[in-house]
Amino acid sequence: MPTPTPQDAQAIAAAWRTHWTQGTASAPLQEQIPANEELLVDALAELVAAGLKARQTVLIVVPDDDLLPPLSNALDLALRPLCLVLPQPGFASRIALRATLSLLKSRVARGGESSCAEVWEEQRLRLEQHRQYWEAALAWCAGNEPHTPDVEMLFPACLLPLTQAQATRGQQRDLLVLVWPERMAAAIPPLLARGRDCLLLSGRTEGFSANLALAVNDAEARLLAEQKVLAQQLSELELELATVQAELATFTRRYAQLVGLRLTELDRIEARIAWLLAEMAPQDEPVKSKAEEAQARAKRSANEQSRFTKFDDIEKPFAPSADLKRLFRQLAQKIHPDRAADEADRAWRTALMSEANRAYRNSDTMALRDILAQWQEGAPASEMRPLNASARDVAALQRQLADVEAELNTLLASRLYELFIAAKLARQSGRDLLQEMADKLDAQLRAAEERRVQLETD
Repeated sequence: MPTPTPQDAQAIAAAWRTHWTQGTASAPLQEQIPANEELLVDALAELVAAGLKARQTVLIVVPDDDLLPPLSNALDLALRPLCLVLPQPGFASRIALRATLSLLKSRVARGGESSCAEVWEEQRLRLEQHRQYWEAALAWCAGNEPHTPDVEMLFPACLLPLTQAQATRGQQRDLLVLVWPERMAAAIPPLLARGRDCLLLSGRTEGFSANLALAVNDAEARLLAEQKVLAQQLSELELELATVQAELATFTRRYAQLVGLRLTELDRIEARIAWLLAEMAPQDEPVKSKAEEAQARAKRSANEQSRFTKFDDIEKPFAPSADLKRLFRQLAQKIHPDRAADEADRAWRTALMSEANRAYRNSDTMALRDILAQWQEGAPASEMRPLNASARDVAALQRQLADVEAELNTLLASRLYELFIAAKLARQSGRDLLQEMADKLDAQLRAAEERRVQLETD
C-alpha cells in the first residue's frame, strides 16, 4: 500500500465532516477505519483542526491509551494546547493534566496563535467563565481531590480513552467520535448522549499497533502506555519552554538596547548628582548615605546591563515556523537523556539537545536537520531494541515533566515576562511600549544632565 499523504488524511476528514451531521445519538453515522494507523491518526487530527477552526467542540473517545501519543503528535501545533489529551486514570494522568494546563496557561498568556486568533480569544473567555474548573483541576493534579474534575469544560476538544471519558461528565459536544466502538460495548449508549452529531469509526485492525488487544490490567503494557503518553507530554512542554525562552531572549535584547542602556546612564548621572550633594554637605550623614546607595544602584545597573547585553546572540526576531516547531519537538522526543544507555550516551544526548535549543532560538531549520542527521547516524543500538517500560522509567519522566513545568512557570511569573506580555498587547494596539519607555527616559536623562551640569558649575 502506498505511503499515505496529508492530502489523503484531509480527504477522509473532509468526507467525515460532510457526513457528520447525518449522525445523532439515536442514529449515529458509521464509517470504516482508514487503511492504517498513520492515516487514521492524521485524519482524526485534521477533523479536530477543522472543528476548532469552525468554532465547534469535539470529543474523540478511543478504547485505551495506545493512540493518544501519535494523535497528540499529529495535532496542529497552533491548536494543540486547546486539546485535552488525558491518559487512563492512574498516577500518570495527574501529572499529564498538570503539564497540559501549564502548556495552555503559557499559550493563553502569549495570546495564542495569530493564525487562529478568534479561536484563542474564545478560549480566553472560556477560561474566565470556568475559573472554578481550572482551580479544581489544579487541586486534583496535586492529589488533593479523589474524583476527576470536570476538566473537559476547559477545552473545546478532548481526546480521551474510554475509562477517562466515563470518569468525566463534560458538556455535550458538537461532534462525538468513537473509535473502535465494538471494543466499548455497553459503554456506548451513555457516551452517545454527549454528542449532538455522532460518528462511529469501526472495522479493520490490520496495519495497527499490536497492543490493540492488550488487557488494561497488563502491568507492563500499562507502564509502556504511560511512558509513551508522558514522553509526548514532555516534548510538548519542552517545545513551549524553548519557545518562551527564545521570545524572551529576543525581547531582552531590544529591552537592553532601548531601555536598559538609558536606565544605566540615568543611574550613573543620578549617582554623580548624589555625590555632588554629599560633597556640599560633608557633615550630613543622611545625604552621604543616599549618595552611597545611589552609587551602589548605579553599579548594579551597569552589571545588569552587561549581563543583558550578553543574554543571547540572536540578531533577528524569533518567528518560528510550524515546520521548525515540529522538527524541534521531534528532536526532543528522540534525544531524550532519560533513554540513555550509559553516562557517555547521556552526555552526547545532552550536547545534541543543547545544540538543538540554540538552533531553535535562531530559527535555523538546517542546523536542526543536521542535528537530527547526527542523531540518526550515531544513535546507540539500544534505540533499535523494542522499548520497555518500568515504574522507574515512568517516574523519571514524571520528574522531568515537573522540572520543565516549574521552569516554565517561573518564567511566566517573572517581571520580565509581564513586561513582554504588556509590550505584546501594546503592539496589537499599534503602540511600541519599549520605545515609549525609552522616550520618557530620554526626558529624564536631559533633566538629570542639566541638574548635574548646574551642580558642577555652582
